[in-house]
Amino acid sequence: MYLESINQPFDVKNLKVEQLKVLADEMRQALITKVSKHGGHFGPNLGMVEATIALHYVFDSPKDKIVFDVSHQTYPHKMLTGRKDGFLYEEKYDDITGYSNPKESEHDHFILGHTSTSISLACGLAKARDLKKEEGNVIAVIGDGSLSGGEALEGLDFAPELKSNFIVVVNDNDMSIAENYGGIYQNLKLLRETDGKADCNVFKAMGLDYVFVKDGNDIEELIKAFTKVKDSTYPIVVHICTVKGKGYELAEQNKENWHYTAPFDMETGKSLFEYNEEDYSSVTANHLLKKMKEDPSVVAITSGTPTVFGFTDEKRKEAGSQFVDVGISEETAVALASGIATGGGKPVYGVYSTFIQRTYDQLSQDLCINKSPATIVTFAGSVYGMTDVTHLGLFDIPMMANIPELVYLAPTTKEEYLAMLDWSIEQTEYPVAIRLPGGKMISDSKEVTKDFSQLNTYEVTKKGRKVAILGLGTFYTLGEETLKLLEEKTGVQATLINPMYITGLDEKLLEQLKEEHDVVVTLEDGILDGGFGEKIARYYGAFNMKVLNYGLKKEFLDRYDVQEVLKKNRLTATQITEDVMKML
Repeated sequence: MYLESINQPFDVKNLKVEQLKVLADEMRQALITKVSKHGGHFGPNLGMVEATIALHYVFDSPKDKIVFDVSHQTYPHKMLTGRKDGFLYEEKYDDITGYSNPKESEHDHFILGHTSTSISLACGLAKARDLKKEEGNVIAVIGDGSLSGGEALEGLDFAPELKSNFIVVVNDNDMSIAENYGGIYQNLKLLRETDGKADCNVFKAMGLDYVFVKDGNDIEELIKAFTKVKDSTYPIVVHICTVKGKGYELAEQNKENWHYTAPFDMETGKSLFEYNEEDYSSVTANHLLKKMKEDPSVVAITSGTPTVFGFTDEKRKEAGSQFVDVGISEETAVALASGIATGGGKPVYGVYSTFIQRTYDQLSQDLCINKSPATIVTFAGSVYGMTDVTHLGLFDIPMMANIPELVYLAPTTKEEYLAMLDWSIEQTEYPVAIRLPGGKMISDSKEVTKDFSQLNTYEVTKKGRKVAILGLGTFYTLGEETLKLLEEKTGVQATLINPMYITGLDEKLLEQLKEEHDVVVTLEDGILDGGFGEKIARYYGAFNMKVLNYGLKKEFLDRYDVQEVLKKNRLTATQITEDVMKML
């Protein structure tokens, strides 16, 4: 096996072309085997095997710096840069991350997990090289799906200003996570159809030179192209056309479903996990489709991740023009939602918590200053969400809850969520965001009659004394557990409150709590600094009320164990009860 003998990129250079083709087959099989057992990004990595081999055959990493966009296609790169064991041996699968990481290897230059960044980052490396009068190639690798992001276009726009060596490899597989949308993809399609010879060429229009590779899975053609541009003295784009999912028939046939996958049976492709339970994604899509049929002004918006709120290919077709994918352009999604709302439409933007971070300015400037009554539904904003350091969903509460005019809501059940969603879509006064709970969806079948237009009015779900527990969103159930344990341990029957509103204080209720309570406990599924609990603590700062805030420490966690993190932050009913007993 050739792959077993590859310990550094230089080893690739010692192989002949026919041997490189065998190496590609071995790498592809290692990818399929590992992901089938471990899960991970599948289609993007399978499509980049030959291109990665060719890059390391021609260029001299780490002197020549290769920057991968979003890291969804870095598994082959890791195999060739001393990390093959993490793909060959099951006991070592967790030794490497799923993303680019300089802590792992000198051949990685940034920790990357969000999209459209590689060109701008690589521009910076090239500029630093030129300032220091050093040598070496700088190569940015970016998928066509990432080109819709504003930062990618800004990077392309700036690149010609370098006037020195700078290479952009555009991996064009005619896909984002789902299908591509937008004018730039029409041009890529034209370039593919004309073998790169069309007069209309977005890259040339930006002042970049251009090389086209029709078969981006042909090692020989790739080596020729990369050799041609190596040590170039001007910025240039190498446009390669690859097959997403190449080498695994099911992934080639259904590219969207195989972008990322949980463990599966290699023979049948069947997932080893059953996902038959209703969840917030499917609930959202079904509810919005019903609303769309009743009201043609309702529109669902995604920024390249349609299934985050349940819009599979079938449901996108059902929604028709009432479903909009702006590509991986979160900023445009928020601004578009603001414009639609201002124009009398009823937009709902579904987005992962980790990606809403990318659009802070639009939330503030385009949406909230204008008080546009758009709806944002935030998914995976939870300690129970994605655990990679680049995809944490722990920071949205401090970020969003402190923007004026925004109403940020935290339901605890399916029924509360749908009631909030209905209210938000129909009201015309405020921009509204809804933060879905983490973990398994809870449905209690209770009718929700609350008038959400009465802002910042919390719900007392159990009246007690001495101790008041405010369980926000996901952690409302932790509040229930704590209340029960506290009564068992001390006999104290505490008050339990469902705040629902992240963005404001129920001052009337907080005043009432002073009459019969000595301790207030806040529980939130996010970073404490700047979060919900601090607002409560600040309110009681001038009074003789003891306040205990529970949430997560401000830090970048990576591939963490949820239960360990909860214990470390004293986010268990036992630990909270212990702390309250000390206060009493």
